[in-house]
Amino acid sequence: MKHYPAEFKADAVALYRSRPGATINSVATDLGVDTETLRNWIRVADGRRSGTSA
Repeated sequence: MKHYPAEFKADAVALYRSRPGATINSVATDLGVDTETLRNWIRVADGRRSGTSA
């Protein structure tokens, strides 16, 4: 399992949020990370833990 620095994760989430209409898949592909990895980073940034409903 690859580990990413916290700054990279925060930048990835910010990039996703700065692209209106972008999909998680498209941003993840651009960054070279797995779609579910980016999805989890977004959940964490939103204060939600992976696997829990809001």
